Amino acid sequence: MTHTVGILGATGAVGQRLVQLLDPHPDFELVALTASDESAGKPYREAAKWRLDFAIPEDVAGMTVRRTDADDIPDDVDLLFSSLPSSVGERVEPGLCEAGYVVSSNSSNDRTADDVPLVIPEVNADHIDLLDVQRDARGWDGALVKNPNCSTITMVPTLAALDRAFGLDAVRVSTLQAVSGAGYDGVTSMEILDNAIPHIGGEEQKMESEARKLLGAFDGAEVSWHDADVAASCNRIPTLDGHLENVWADLAEDASAGEAADAMREFPSLDLPSSPDPLVHVFEEPDRPQPRLDRMRGDGMAVTAGGFRETSGGVQYNCLAHNTLRGAAGASVLNGELLAQNGYL
Repeated sequence: MTHTVGILGATGAVGQRLVQLLDPHPDFELVALTASDESAGKPYREAAKWRLDFAIPEDVAGMTVRRTDADDIPDDVDLLFSSLPSSVGERVEPGLCEAGYVVSSNSSNDRTADDVPLVIPEVNADHIDLLDVQRDARGWDGALVKNPNCSTITMVPTLAALDRAFGLDAVRVSTLQAVSGAGYDGVTSMEILDNAIPHIGGEEQKMESEARKLLGAFDGAEVSWHDADVAASCNRIPTLDGHLENVWADLAEDASAGEAADAMREFPSLDLPSSPDPLVHVFEEPDRPQPRLDRMRGDGMAVTAGGFRETSGGVQYNCLAHNTLRGAAGASVLNGELLAQNGYL
């Protein structure tokens, strides 16, 4: 069954990635694009300052951009993908859900709200049923599901594999994050060239809280967050795409470096159009993964890991994911596929 979909915030960096993923999607038909009032009424080719390395799909280029408002979005749209800034999302998304729209959102607002599922489908697909609690509590005909921050998405599938196999006590992570994660205007060339910035506002807190919610257990009524102690240090470096992360994981049971690698290698994927197989690609080489070489594994939707070694409390390793594909637009599309599979559309 094909579902009609729209993109909120279609002209931005993540919005353009959503266009890339949705225009050829086997189960979704892209019928609506929204943006700011300044862009509304223009053809998409004029409203979007296109930044990707292929042409705008011709059938999308001529679409008229709409206002991000329930009154301007067709009633028969089954699903909206949101790439709105969080300050706009927190204001707009609840109203759209109240109006009956189902929203799969990449925006950071409400990710840790008690009745909003925060989902990586391969990790915690059962959390999607928190939508039943949400609808009862809020009286919505629509629904709101979130994907986590791009840096969180990179490490959590690897942590889920370790937790399932050995138990997880504590996590320490240091990130080397690509400039595209800040958006087109987020970091100037004078700031980042020949440099590294050892602070990304709010990023550490997002990783520390979102990881525990994602790894938590859902009992049908609420999510009990995982009790692992998670601490993050986030750094911006001058790569274009691909977040590389150095992870130290303390485990409840002893595991060798090889056993940890095997746990990730064997962690299952899902039968969804955008879910890669394998979910985690494990390298034997000690100098992999690397952003330029490995960010497009699984069409940019795989997580890669390598450099495993044993520590006094568990294992240390490196992991990588494409931050605007797996970490943002692709994550929202995957959640949309899960919503369709579970009958929420």
